[in-house]
Amino acid sequence: MTVEKQKETRVQVNLRNGLNQKQVAERMQAHLYNEQLKQTTKSYQQIIKDNVFTLFNFINAILAAAIIFVQSYKNLLFLGVIISNIAIGIFQEIRAKRVLDRLSLMAAPSATVIRDGVQQEIDIEEVVLDDIMVLQSGDQICSDAIIKEGRLEVNESLLSGESDVVIKSCGDLLYSGSFVTSGKAITQVAHVGKHNYIYEIIKEAKTLKRHKSQLRDSINVILKLIGFIIIPLGVLLFLKHYWIASYSFTESVVSTVAALVGMIPEGLVLLTSVALAVGSINLAKRKTLVQELYCIETLARVDTLCLDKTGTITKGMMQVEDVITLSNDLPIKTILAACNHALQDDNATAQALKQYAGCESDWKSEVLLPFSSVRKYSGVTFQEYGTYYIGAYEFLFAQKDPAVIKQLEQYAKQGIRVIVLAHCQESIEEDKPPHDLKLLAYLLLSDPIRAEASETLLYFEKQGVDIKIISGDHPATVHAIAQKAGVLHCDAYVDTSTLSDDQLSDAVKKYAVFGRVSPKQKQLMVRLLKEQGHTVAMSGDGVNDVMALKEADCSIAVASGSDAAKNIANLVLLDNNFANMPQIVLEGRRVINNIQRAASLFLVKTTFSTILSILVLFLDTRYPFMPIQLTLISTLTIGMPSFFLALEPNYERVKGNFIMNVLGRALPGALSVITYMIAVNIICSILGYRDEIASTMVVLLTGASGLNVLLRVCNPFTWTRKLLFFSMCFGFIAAVVLVPGLFSLVELPTVALLFVLGGTLTIPFYTALLSSVLSRMQKAKHIVETMMKKEDAKD
Repeated sequence: MTVEKQKETRVQVNLRNGLNQKQVAERMQAHLYNEQLKQTTKSYQQIIKDNVFTLFNFINAILAAAIIFVQSYKNLLFLGVIISNIAIGIFQEIRAKRVLDRLSLMAAPSATVIRDGVQQEIDIEEVVLDDIMVLQSGDQICSDAIIKEGRLEVNESLLSGESDVVIKSCGDLLYSGSFVTSGKAITQVAHVGKHNYIYEIIKEAKTLKRHKSQLRDSINVILKLIGFIIIPLGVLLFLKHYWIASYSFTESVVSTVAALVGMIPEGLVLLTSVALAVGSINLAKRKTLVQELYCIETLARVDTLCLDKTGTITKGMMQVEDVITLSNDLPIKTILAACNHALQDDNATAQALKQYAGCESDWKSEVLLPFSSVRKYSGVTFQEYGTYYIGAYEFLFAQKDPAVIKQLEQYAKQGIRVIVLAHCQESIEEDKPPHDLKLLAYLLLSDPIRAEASETLLYFEKQGVDIKIISGDHPATVHAIAQKAGVLHCDAYVDTSTLSDDQLSDAVKKYAVFGRVSPKQKQLMVRLLKEQGHTVAMSGDGVNDVMALKEADCSIAVASGSDAAKNIANLVLLDNNFANMPQIVLEGRRVINNIQRAASLFLVKTTFSTILSILVLFLDTRYPFMPIQLTLISTLTIGMPSFFLALEPNYERVKGNFIMNVLGRALPGALSVITYMIAVNIICSILGYRDEIASTMVVLLTGASGLNVLLRVCNPFTWTRKLLFFSMCFGFIAAVVLVPGLFSLVELPTVALLFVLGGTLTIPFYTALLSSVLSRMQKAKHIVETMMKKEDAKD
């Protein structure tokens, strides 16, 4: 589509009146409204599809068909677990969807339009072709539009990847998806819905919110590995049982199905989905919208938290404390009112100046230079009064006056932000101020500190999370505010405008407070911290924070922030309450710690079943379990306990690698089962016991081993964990004693019974020994890796 074609609009609309209701209705009826690709959560159909049509459900269906074919119907009980998993997963995901959809409406972006002469705020989907749309600093452009009045500075990084500010004047086309960094303009909507520039690339932009997840990646590795070996291993097991060992067709099918059912971690994915869904619901109760599910995990692992000063530590509501005039005969309020009237900036500083001086004036402006977070100043050329600039002294004056610098530093040390008012006769011709500027006044501003800031920052520092305060203000001002808020090491502060990119790499290690930070530097700082091995969270509320929010491992915005920041962020604090941050971290820790705890239970069964299946190929024995026996073991030692444990409070700091943590807990239990199975096989061969006795012995010892793993996982005990553990023990004993026939268990000879009792008593000690050996091996490996790294560093 050519630029000329893009700039065509259907009708000429009066900029003061906008469209009338009849015109709006006609466009809505003709589907000329701004339809969005806004699927923030899965559809109900997608939830059901994702829970039902999985690889392992397909394999389970085939296994069930095989059991039905040989008419061993009691061994179909494992389907009860599968169906329960599907039902629970669908229920929890739908529940989470409804909660998140409601919250999404609360955080939905809006647009300001003029209709029937009235300026009003509407949902972006209600914007129609030819609407007169008002755009100003902080807005994300929701629809392609042409500037009719005014001038904007626009960041198009979401579209082009370039972070440089683009200046847009009358007649220029604004692209949907970009956002306004400064200025104000009246625009006319040129395209809506699928005709917008952003429409075709919005799906790709959405994927930018998908961050790396150790949890998701680890589970995928486990599932891919099992999925890769399960089918060929099943074929080999059946052929071994039927052709080589000469078991009956029915026995061969049942044994093979049992082996494959044991290998499938049927509840692991469900457990993860449920835990994350419940975590999202719990955060929703605290008015926190989770836009990226796995960011709950990321936040639990965060060791560095970067905070934009404005809107997080402070309230983000600037107020004028005082105006120090350097010439008593100047009408400072009149000048400020004229600048406010002409510029129409709407950032926090501009709002404070409007509150102080108003914005009514009859001065005629000729050239406008709206405020830019990159430039750090704004300016207006008036017909009779010359040009006035408002902004940071360091950026306006090429030649610095030492006396002025000293005065500004004194104010900054008190936590007061100072901007200056300057004047020259020359008209604004470019973005660089002239050399003959005259300083007229100091404008002293302050931003009150949030009441909850000190307590929240103290919490993070106690948790070992490194705090970095980042701001575009004077470093001394940022330092003073950080000191009032109780930030540790706040005396280590730096002016990043004096640093090169190479120097910034060392600065992020050394300093805690950063002033005069440009949007590009914020992004670079987050990237450098990540490259240094940190897991970084970034909190911000403005358009100047967007690039850093995109770069961070986990990004947090507030509902009162810009649309651009909210759209990018993984988490949105809907009540703008920074005090919720510790609870968000705790919820992340609860979710991940409990998933790790419960996943170790699942992987005990998966690990021993996989190893047993491989061993059976080479041993003169069949697979020792039947499907119904594994259902008994997995239900009472894995399934039911895991869902109780996954919802418990658990706020320990998340450490280490997910797979290593889980395998470290699961492997001793799995190896214990393998060892006792081999011992049972040897004893039964010597004493001539039939397969049913061997199977019963293995089931009892495996159940005891599973309960022992549960005992270790439940440690330290609480009254709920005690109740859970003893309930599972009672359930297992009751099943074995009351309905042994249902689970294909037979009465054991005295020697076999004594071996089972002895094995049950030794399992805790043997498992503890295996855990100790594995732990020492892991420590030795860590020591060797550390030594190798030191040697590499020396070289």
